[in-house]
Amino acid sequence: MIRDRRVLAVVPARGGSKGIHLKNLRRVNGKTLIQHVGEVVAKVLGISRAVVSTDHPYIVRAAFAAGLDVPFMRPERLSGDCVSDFEVLIHALETMEDIDKRLFDVVVMLQPTSPLRRPEHVSATIDMLIDGGWDSVWTVSPTDSKMHPMKQLTVSDGRLDYYGPGGAGIIARQQLEPVYHRNGIAYAVTRECLLEQQSTMGRRAGALVMDGEYPSIDTEWDISLVEFVSRGRDK
Repeated sequence: MIRDRRVLAVVPARGGSKGIHLKNLRRVNGKTLIQHVGEVVAKVLGISRAVVSTDHPYIVRAAFAAGLDVPFMRPERLSGDCVSDFEVLIHALETMEDIDKRLFDVVVMLQPTSPLRRPEHVSATIDMLIDGGWDSVWTVSPTDSKMHPMKQLTVSDGRLDYYGPGGAGIIARQQLEPVYHRNGIAYAVTRECLLEQQSTMGRRAGALVMDGEYPSIDTEWDISLVEFVSRGRDK
């Protein structure tokens, strides 16, 4: 337990992936993505239960090898491309509470696609949630000004336009209000937020802002980027 709260860690790892076949079993820096997250979970003190939500037998075997439990299989209705994180977390929470015959106070989602995650990142996210009385805490990274939404464009039938109506007025990056993006390192959510507010964010959402590069893997290029960043940190 952490601060007298029971914490359920959920690792979502379905078998289907359009970008990379069986992405969660791909090796990055010599380890599968499932192994990376398993090693982190083992070092986070106070997690009451850590489970993998998957629909694929190969991922089940990899999860057990990584020290993670798979006490249930994800149903087919939750295995498609358009299934939300909320649906997966609700299913995992309710299923585990039924299996373990106890309630969990906090759910922390740890996606395998963030292999640069460290144990202290997860602990800091959970601590911020509990200490601040937030409904949820998500880890985020500052978005480079070149990718700011006010500088984005749309193309429709060959016609170019600004994404936002204020885009034409942006001359210098100093005019831009800082924005942030999800980096996938950790999402901590209270039980009440999931079950009563029916949300992974809730009315009071906190942001744990992280400096540095934490690429999330969706493509082969992302794997190369993660390994490049890792080499830079090892120097």
